[in-house]
Amino acid sequence: MKNLEVHQIWMDQAIALAKDAGNFGEIPVGAVIVNSLGESIATGVNRKERDQDPTAHAEIVAIREAARVLQDWHLNGCTLYVTLEPCPMCAGAILQARISTLVYGADDPKAGAVRTVANLPDSPVSFHKLEAIAGIRDQECQELLLDWFASHRRRSYSALRSNPNQEKI
Repeated sequence: MKNLEVHQIWMDQAIALAKDAGNFGEIPVGAVIVNSLGESIATGVNRKERDQDPTAHAEIVAIREAARVLQDWHLNGCTLYVTLEPCPMCAGAILQARISTLVYGADDPKAGAVRTVANLPDSPVSFHKLEAIAGIRDQECQELLLDWFASHRRRSYSALRSNPNQEKI
């Protein structure tokens, strides 16, 4: 199989995870970590609301699981697939974990720290060379996020209209 096809297959799994996260009220971001043998060793979804943990981004959840599975914080040779460009915290964790390749779907124009707003992997603060591949299943990843945020805004607006004394969300 060609690399693009492999990347699309793993990204499809990350998208499925993201949909599950969205169904639980989390921002729909999913992540899969694949080892050098092409086997999935860890997955993650956003869990900030469920865990009341500001660090529980999909990437961090997956990195923690992968480190437990491998019993090593060095994730050399691993590829991380994630539906949204990592934020600064997650980009830093990816670099710290020594992940070899990052493959992501949608750019994040507000907080993307791989190429959109900042480029941590190519900056002087990075001591690790990360291969980054953007735009895999970009359209699906963008639509998932746009649909979730539109639905979230509608629910918030409806709640506000039904209780006008409630503070805005």
